[in-house]
Amino acid sequence: MLDQILLFIISFLANAFSAFAGGGAGLLQLPALIFLGLGFKVALATHKIATVALGIGATLRHLRERSLQRYFILIMLLAGVPGVIIGAHIILFIPNRAAEIALGLMTIGLGLYSVMQPNLGQSFSPKNQSLQRTIIGAGVLFIIGILNGSLTSGTGLFVTLWLVYWFGLDYKRAVAYTMVLVGLFWNASGAITLGMHVSIQWEWLATLLLGSLLGGYVGAHWSIMKGNKWIKRAYEIITILVGSMLIIGRDRLIPGP
Repeated sequence: MLDQILLFIISFLANAFSAFAGGGAGLLQLPALIFLGLGFKVALATHKIATVALGIGATLRHLRERSLQRYFILIMLLAGVPGVIIGAHIILFIPNRAAEIALGLMTIGLGLYSVMQPNLGQSFSPKNQSLQRTIIGAGVLFIIGILNGSLTSGTGLFVTLWLVYWFGLDYKRAVAYTMVLVGLFWNASGAITLGMHVSIQWEWLATLLLGSLLGGYVGAHWSIMKGNKWIKRAYEIITILVGSMLIIGRDRLIPGP
């Protein structure tokens, strides 16, 4: 019972902050699953399934705003989902410690870049929507999708900043697309792919799903209410924390039994 309560609290907080800042749910949730005794791949698969509920909770809130455009939805689905499926197969065969360090450095770089650009993502100014530039933008989303399927956490943060930087979205809109498309469709694709090859900790899943669902809804509500300035600050904090934890590594953060 204590494990279930702890899982719910961690899941709720992790997913609420993720839905508010545009990614980073694995910052707390995945290490917690490992700390409680799951192997990495089982924890990753269980985490992926749980974060689908994050997408559902965020979607329920963001759809009320009716701010999502078909153009961005199609790009993120057509470019990202195939990448996620490829990445989920990659993680089954290769060690990912070096990739985690590289991802951690890049994630910290995202946060520092946002800090140094005070006006970044504060207004909605769509750009780069010609066919050639759309293909470039979609290509980067495909690469991020591969990272999303194969690595632990933080890749949603890449999507959020890429939508801001390349397509000219403000943070509020970018977070909405990340939570709905990455949280729901990308994570579902990765969860299904991993679930076909790795066992799932079903006994914990109901608690994780409930925490993710409620956290996703509450975090999405915060992001809509607080606006771009608060989201930008939260994004910068989460990226630096996620990047630092990836670099330090699970083994140092979570001692073995």
